[in-house]
Amino acid sequence: MKQYIPSMLTLSNLFLGCFAVVCSFTGKLSWAPYLVFAAGWFDMFDGLAARRLGTSSELGKQLDSLADMVTFGLVPGVVLFQMLLKSFEYQPVQFSDNMVLFAMPAFIVTLFSALRLAKFNIDTRQTSGFLGLSTPACTMFFLGLIAAHNGTAGFLNDLFLNTIFLYACIPVFSFLLVSEIPMFAAKVKSLRWKGNEFIYTFGFSCIALLCVFGVLGLALGAIAYITTSLIINKMEKQQA
Repeated sequence: MKQYIPSMLTLSNLFLGCFAVVCSFTGKLSWAPYLVFAAGWFDMFDGLAARRLGTSSELGKQLDSLADMVTFGLVPGVVLFQMLLKSFEYQPVQFSDNMVLFAMPAFIVTLFSALRLAKFNIDTRQTSGFLGLSTPACTMFFLGLIAAHNGTAGFLNDLFLNTIFLYACIPVFSFLLVSEIPMFAAKVKSLRWKGNEFIYTFGFSCIALLCVFGVLGLALGAIAYITTSLIINKMEKQQA
């Protein structure tokens, strides 16, 4: 029975990702961050469970990637699509019946997420860290934009509902997903504090952002992740 436990965790991730997509298209966009946050925990612990139970397999690896494609590939595209539709309401130009077409570029992020996941599966260099932005971190940023949709983004509300800003996010994050920029991996190999101090500290900091800023904390956490990775990369280059 234990050989099925990691796969059940992965499928739970996939189910919650599907649920988030449905909610996004049925007027319950505010549910998506909580569903994806829960899915992220299943994504974190499926690999850990497989290693601890000694049931790691190629099937599990492929299943994990397919689940991530929905939760961390399709979901951010759907969220950005909905945010673009929302932003059109505040523009002087009337998009009328063509709103859906003008919002479709949002799924370019989904396309690059698929490319990112495919590259990761065949790239042997990404064992202890990432090259390029991970799909969960990218998803965190776009989920954070929902705060503006709910009217709780504070001083960032106007920015997140700006059509130009949202369009600009598409090439920026698409590039980051497939870039060669080193990013630290936020997955733990064990539950012990020793050896995972940095990851746990960063994780607790992100939780603090969520407690203080709510859904907006997801976007802030993603920006902190990118910034921290760039700082670490620069420091390592200076020491080399």
